[in-house]
Amino acid sequence: MKVSTSKPYQLIYSLYAHEYLGYLFESFVVQLDDAGQLSFLHQNISHQNAREFASGLDETDYELIKLMDSMQQDVVIKKFHKKKINPADFFLKIYDKEKGNPAVQEEIHNYLEIRRSQVLEKMQGKWLYEMGNDGEPAWRRINVAEEKATILFHFHRNADNTHYYPTIKYKGEKLQFQKKGAFLVCKEPAYMVLENCLYSFEQEVDGHKLVPFLRKQFIEVPKKVEDMYYRKFVAPLVSQFNVRAHGFTIKEEDYTPGPVLSFSELSGGTSVDLGLYQNGNGNGNGSNGHSEEGKILFNLQFKYGSYLFKADTQSHSSVRVEQQQNDYIFHKVRRRPEEEKRILRLLRDKGLEVRHARATLSKAEAFSWLNSFRQQLEELGFTITQQEGEGGKKYFLGESSISIEVRENIDWFDVYAVVNFGPYKIPFTEIRKYMLRKQREIKLPNGEVAVIPESWFTDYNELFAFSEEGEDGQGKLKKHHLALVQDLQTGNLAQVTMNRKLEKLRDFQEIEDLPIPDKFQGTLRPYQKAGYNWLRFLASYRLGGCLADDMGLGKTVQTLAMLQAQKESGQSGTNLLVMPTSLIYNWEMEAKKFTPNLRVHVYTGTNRNKDVTRFKNYDLVLTSYGIVRLDIRELEQYYFNYVILDESQAIKNPSSNIAKAVRELKSRHRLILTGTPLENSTMDLWSQMHFANPGLLGSQSFFRNEFLNPIEKKQDEEKLRKLYAIIKPFILRRQKTQVATELPAKIESIRYCNMTDEQQEAYDAAKNYYRSHILDQIDLHGVKKSHFVLLQGLTKLRQIANHPAMVEEDYTDSSGKMEEITEMLQTAIADGHKVLVFSQYVKHLGLVRRFLDDNKIRYAYLDGATKDRQGQVNQFQQDEKLQVFLISLKAGGVGLNLTKADYVFLLDPWWNPAIEQQAIDRAHRIGQENKVFTYKFITKDTVEEKILALQQRKLSLADNLITTEESF
Repeated sequence: MKVSTSKPYQLIYSLYAHEYLGYLFESFVVQLDDAGQLSFLHQNISHQNAREFASGLDETDYELIKLMDSMQQDVVIKKFHKKKINPADFFLKIYDKEKGNPAVQEEIHNYLEIRRSQVLEKMQGKWLYEMGNDGEPAWRRINVAEEKATILFHFHRNADNTHYYPTIKYKGEKLQFQKKGAFLVCKEPAYMVLENCLYSFEQEVDGHKLVPFLRKQFIEVPKKVEDMYYRKFVAPLVSQFNVRAHGFTIKEEDYTPGPVLSFSELSGGTSVDLGLYQNGNGNGNGSNGHSEEGKILFNLQFKYGSYLFKADTQSHSSVRVEQQQNDYIFHKVRRRPEEEKRILRLLRDKGLEVRHARATLSKAEAFSWLNSFRQQLEELGFTITQQEGEGGKKYFLGESSISIEVRENIDWFDVYAVVNFGPYKIPFTEIRKYMLRKQREIKLPNGEVAVIPESWFTDYNELFAFSEEGEDGQGKLKKHHLALVQDLQTGNLAQVTMNRKLEKLRDFQEIEDLPIPDKFQGTLRPYQKAGYNWLRFLASYRLGGCLADDMGLGKTVQTLAMLQAQKESGQSGTNLLVMPTSLIYNWEMEAKKFTPNLRVHVYTGTNRNKDVTRFKNYDLVLTSYGIVRLDIRELEQYYFNYVILDESQAIKNPSSNIAKAVRELKSRHRLILTGTPLENSTMDLWSQMHFANPGLLGSQSFFRNEFLNPIEKKQDEEKLRKLYAIIKPFILRRQKTQVATELPAKIESIRYCNMTDEQQEAYDAAKNYYRSHILDQIDLHGVKKSHFVLLQGLTKLRQIANHPAMVEEDYTDSSGKMEEITEMLQTAIADGHKVLVFSQYVKHLGLVRRFLDDNKIRYAYLDGATKDRQGQVNQFQQDEKLQVFLISLKAGGVGLNLTKADYVFLLDPWWNPAIEQQAIDRAHRIGQENKVFTYKFITKDTVEEKILALQQRKLSLADNLITTEESF
């Protein structure tokens, strides 16, 4: 039967006792009869259908209904048992006296008790009933008391025992509740039903303290346990409630609180002897282990008179028990919660978050905080003390200071540091050792332990990491760290004396304009001339650099001009130029064209003469990365004037054999050329800059810990700024849009493709298979050993997003992407455009190739197996009727000049956006006369969309570190 909403009805709440879950509530609507009384027609409602009866409900009712729903048996079972189970089995499993689960019982009790109290506090003015045994929801009305009751605890101490009982008053009248059938609906806090009335209490009474007295008059405490009982049970009651005592004294006392902040070292850290001035000679090296970071524990207490109380209570009073011979005195000290809260807020405002009377900070943070605020807090009435920890360690709390002076020397910077802890002066070499090891504690001659402030590690970490020990006990720093020195000067962290000429490297515009070499056959554009000046400036200071201009802006010609200038200025020595094999012919031709005066030797081929002494007969030796890797034992014997790496991203992996090999080469100068110095990670930068200027960014592990992890994992803006400041003087980058204004526009578009039904089915099947397979592998072998399976799955999904035929040989249907590609290809060809088609998969190019063959469309083709690369390029550039060039991304991403193309199709996204940009720049470079339209084909709702998002993150990282020189 349903209650009609067109007739009068009443919302009621019904209380019933569950065998295991205690008291629960249900909500009902009951039809009213003609006299306005509750009829027997009723309907249980939940928050799902409550809106049907909106005219009889207010907002509190909706809250109550939702709370009661969350307490029902089926909801509780579902919440505390993940798998489906019938109620009988659930309660047997959890509540069985022998095999039950007390921990889960406790969780369920707490869950329900919270909701019981929330329901009961909202019950004022509502119709509450006790449910009958037959399930009748309105069996007996329970009135909700208008006011809260008060409670008084009585203690009568006799010669043999102590009697204890409570009395309850409501509106000044004593309630007779003992042996009257009263029961507690909720115990935390107590809600009691007595004679069909629901009572709550002014002070939130724990119902467990009332339960024993529902059926007995008093509790008797034997004399032998009196002392323990008074201290453990009576004292908290005296503190929280009104207590009437006979046989002992309760003395109320009032004081002004005084904050006491004590600190101690948390146990568990490694304690090592970090002695300073060992043997009195000032040469203590602190080498007996390393200092753990450790933590400092702060404890806040409040002193009231002679009493100390923890700052972890909101109570208005605290009690201390004193025994005088046979008498007991309960000192009830009135607390001042508002004053205590004010002190807590004051500490929070100063950076110390005290919770439950405690706060922890790392040692460095703790002592930095103490040094900043100790004096101020003591003036405000705080007592600050140190609690002695393990080993009796005592910390230094005096003033500490550091002063740095940097002076330019002929070949390096001299670093002078003055470090003081109180009266004790610490030598530069000593503090440097501690800083490099991240040791924060130094034992002073008076036995106290000083903690190096965290700000020193933040401000001077790179200075100490990059500096070396000088002969005079101070430090020295290589010239290529001038940006670090200027950064210290800008931040007022060091006093700097520097040659004005060296400062010009920071401001590109002020670099001296030098003449073009007499025998250079060509004209440099203004930005190329500026790049030439920059390269000459670096050479004058024997600094390495990275020329990072966009692809197609003439890094080759700028480098050749600089090398010609080296020769004409009398700089002796042979220059080694290392590059991908595909670029050797291009460099040879460019050198003949612009610097015919340079004697060029191509060091390649299986029959090459490995006698490196012959290099002295040449100005420029051209070779490949592969040859350097193979011949490094011979090449490392020769001292070159310049070692130059073109497309230096080839050494972005510092652990690769080629990166290790080029670092073995010896030369007076080093230079790297690349349009993409940062492709995947900041480690790309470390590897290339470490070659150009060894030591510029510290060791690989230092760089990883101090820059890569903070920047890439924590998005640390300050570390990003510091890294940028260090590398900026040595990276020159100009973009096409900025300097090659004669270049036509480049318009990039994304073409989203829908999968065909058959393709969607293949993709979903692969996705489900690999998801399950990968999870199984992770369960069996862990995440680290499952990378191969993960990569395998991603590769399959990417290929299916292109065309399922790439992984299923018997697949005969089409793909949405292929339909889009072929349609656009036909349109572009019909309109007379020339198109570069790039894919990282040769199989994908094969599918396009089949389409072109079937439609008798001519094309050029280039992948890693193509022998005559230049022939394919020339054919495409020179034959107007040949309109399509299929190129594998890896084989054709660099070294090609394809300015006849005005359309670029990227068939599949690569993880690395820089590689894609290199492909586009095969067409968009100097010599291009038409707008270049780029189309990137992306299959919707596939992993390709995730790759797009990854590309954006990588581009953002590169843009933040490799900025464009704005001086042009």
